[in-house]
Amino acid sequence: MEYTQLGRTGLKVSRLVLGTMNFGPQTEEAESHAIMDAALDAGLNFFDTANVYGWGENKGRTETIIGNWFAKGGGRREKVVIATKVFGGMDGDREPWPNHDRLSAVNIRRAVDASLKRLRTDHIDLYQFHHIDRRTPFEEIWQAIDVLVQQGKIIYAGSSNFPGYKIAQANELAARRGTVGLVSEQCLYNLAERRAEMEVIPAAQEYGLGVIPWSPLHGGLLGGVIKKETEGGRRASGRAADALADTAVRAQIQAYEDLLEKHGIEPGEAALAWLLTRPGVTAPIVGPRTQAQLESALRAVELELGDEVLTGLDGIFPGPGPSPEAFAW
Repeated sequence: MEYTQLGRTGLKVSRLVLGTMNFGPQTEEAESHAIMDAALDAGLNFFDTANVYGWGENKGRTETIIGNWFAKGGGRREKVVIATKVFGGMDGDREPWPNHDRLSAVNIRRAVDASLKRLRTDHIDLYQFHHIDRRTPFEEIWQAIDVLVQQGKIIYAGSSNFPGYKIAQANELAARRGTVGLVSEQCLYNLAERRAEMEVIPAAQEYGLGVIPWSPLHGGLLGGVIKKETEGGRRASGRAADALADTAVRAQIQAYEDLLEKHGIEPGEAALAWLLTRPGVTAPIVGPRTQAQLESALRAVELELGDEVLTGLDGIFPGPGPSPEAFAW
């Protein structure tokens, strides 16, 4: 496994992040524990979750599964950099009770204590804001985070799904307060969705944030979906199926799969390997439902894409270009 620093911090993390969103809804606890053991054995030390994972009436279930795994001992907690998130309400599918969601100081305090209890740990390494909160000023958010750092309940703060201007706003205020501010941004970024290159990634680089892309296969669209249909009769579903209904998108994905077949490269591994070549990217999140999917993701770390492949991928999935040149001169 390769390691790198998380943004401008001294924290060393693996070049892949183990995403746990499937643990509970898709993958039972025993298999989830086996996947985490296999990830740790492979040297993957960066695990990501969120308080709402488990979804519906089972929100919090994923953190509980991870906490039960930590409780097995064997250095599991000590070896893992654990990241979780706060924003969404935890009241099942019901409308959240007032102050039971978003980023008020009251909810941040309540949410971190609940996550610590479910994770069965005394601290969270990276506490991430799952979305921007247009109702709560950063003065209040940073005051709450400063208290949690002083209490030893969290070490670093990060963002997720933030636009570039909010990254700048958050870190400029943190600098005026004399605190560290955001150290990472978790954003939607992959070959098929490159808009983060316009503002989000440049802002993250400017302020020293590590970039943690989520959905590296774009809901399975970049994982060889057409080949699977053709060879195994396994039809696409969800986001991938919706996208393939567009004939232009289907032609684009076919060209992508044809390019990689020519070079003998698995599409899902190529999509991950491409992200690892991108400026500013710390580690993409992989969310395996099975150990076989984890093994495929791990192979991507050692996959080197040649110039011909990289040029071909850029031709099929051209980026938007930098801001403002992407939309102005």
